[in-house]
Amino acid sequence: MQPIQLFELTSKQAHWLSVRQSVVAGNIANANTPGYATREVAAFQAVLEQTGTRMAATHPGHIQEDALRSSVQDGSGDEIEVLPSGNSVNLPDEMSKTGEIKRMYELNTGMVKSFHRMMLLTVRR
Repeated sequence: MQPIQLFELTSKQAHWLSVRQSVVAGNIANANTPGYATREVAAFQAVLEQTGTRMAATHPGHIQEDALRSSVQDGSGDEIEVLPSGNSVNLPDEMSKTGEIKRMYELNTGMVKSFHRMMLLTVRR
């Protein structure tokens, strides 16, 4: 029997969303910190492609790196306005990202619920 990859994919997306939410929360928390540079997480598709070629832990004692944590970057490459204090956090943009993350979480959990219901219907018959 083939493993059901939809659950794995939605789990990875939920993890990516939690990392992104923590990065956005850190940006908002440092909105008044002089010299703080906005941070951003790489796009989900890019992270998926990157994590597919990572080294595997072959022993339970091996420490596994969180692949998604390495996808956090400084947002200095975009058109970011830097304040005289050296801070580059734009609060409206960060709040917009928070709303986007919330919508993506809702979509993710909706997909899991639908697929779960579909599996239960299949098993009952």
